[in-house]
Amino acid sequence: MSLQIQENTRKIKQKALELGFDFCGISKAGFLEEEAPRLENWLKNQMHGKMHYMENYFDKRLDPRLLVDDAKSVISLLFNYYPAEKLPEGQDDLKLSKYAYGTDYHFVVKEKLKELLAFIHLEIGEVGGRAFVDSAPVMDKVWAKKGGLGWVGKHSNLINRQMGSFFFIAELILDLPLETDGPIKDYCGTCTRCIDACPTDAIVEPYVVDGSKCISYFTIELKEAIPTEVKGKFDNWVFGCDICQDVCPWNRFSKPNQEPQFNLHPDLEDFSKKDWQEITQEVFQVIFKKSAVKRTKLEGLKRNIEFVVNNL
Repeated sequence: MSLQIQENTRKIKQKALELGFDFCGISKAGFLEEEAPRLENWLKNQMHGKMHYMENYFDKRLDPRLLVDDAKSVISLLFNYYPAEKLPEGQDDLKLSKYAYGTDYHFVVKEKLKELLAFIHLEIGEVGGRAFVDSAPVMDKVWAKKGGLGWVGKHSNLINRQMGSFFFIAELILDLPLETDGPIKDYCGTCTRCIDACPTDAIVEPYVVDGSKCISYFTIELKEAIPTEVKGKFDNWVFGCDICQDVCPWNRFSKPNQEPQFNLHPDLEDFSKKDWQEITQEVFQVIFKKSAVKRTKLEGLKRNIEFVVNNL
């Protein structure tokens, strides 16, 4: 391998850390042969529910060279979002997924990715490439695994040995050859805590999640009425769900993130069940103005709150 490739790789990884990314791994861009039948099966079994966008761009999901001409490398990056201060999660509290505590990660992480891309152009030269944060048909967990950032756990989230699984995953796909990192082994062992803890039995077998049964799907993706068969099974989650991650032994290594924009909105700190139930458009706009919760809109959030409260 040329010294130039090694030097470019070192510079990119160094800059990624400076920008606040916790881990950076690189893999060679190519067709995801192993994933093709898995994805096909998952779609065929309707595990994407009403997320019809998952059926689109099948080929592009499996080959980044169809997203970036002559792509050579996939740079995978992890950005920690584990909060320093958590919302109360007692028997009577309504719960919000930790990733939605602060500013929407799409904005925060995308901005940092753009900076990294600008740095590459400045330091290395004219490089063709695109930045992705959960916004295009890229199989981010698969690429992060290939880049040695962790393994995909039985709950289908990426787990990193040093810091668990509370991460956002982002990618730069470039037409630049770089030094690659090999995958690491799976450290789930015989543990089935995530499978046992899921109240809607969404983890249908180790490493396979039926998205259409997941609490996150019901509270975020589903735009119609929540089916009655999952009544009383939401464990008070009104946006997203962290159960399978909360019970994972590897998350005892989670450390609070260092990004102020991910801090809990101050108005949410003392939010009671009554506040949730009486939330108005004005309050929603103030608290969730820059939050991922906006995806569900006030109407969707109220539907979730009502569904949970009526079935406590």
